Amino acid sequence: MTFTPDQITIGVLALAVLVLGISVFYQDLRLNRILKGKDAKNLEDSFHAIEKEYRAMKNFRDAMSKYLKDVEERLGKSIQGIETIRFNAWKGAGEGGNQSFASAFISENGDGVVISSLNHRDRVSIFAKPIIGGKSQHELANEEKEVLEKAKAKIKITNSK
Repeated sequence: MTFTPDQITIGVLALAVLVLGISVFYQDLRLNRILKGKDAKNLEDSFHAIEKEYRAMKNFRDAMSKYLKDVEERLGKSIQGIETIRFNAWKGAGEGGNQSFASAFISENGDGVVISSLNHRDRVSIFAKPIIGGKSQHELANEEKEVLEKAKAKIKITNSK
């Protein structure tokens, strides 16, 4: 059986159409797999959905950064260094024992208070001295100075005024 050139050409063209049809069908399957599971009808809709998710993540990141900055600022104002020492304020008289105390409460910014109590047999005196920037505008007793330094040593003061 011999084929004419026209028949060979038609056969080759039919084979090419068949190969191209299979290729188109395969590419359509691949495209459907890419879009599968999405509500998108085409690739452009998929890109729009990705862009929308990206913008939402960016907005979330920006909001989270602002929130964390606010938290860090508030945290710097909170009490972080606490120290207490007990002592006998009346060593020479033999009264009071080690019932007197001094306590320091200091923030990361160096702000806070030193509270001290002088206990005697028949009375108790309590003093509160504000601390700003790690220093007091009021004269501190030796025990109050000591407790303040110990409290400051526990934290890193970031903003000395």
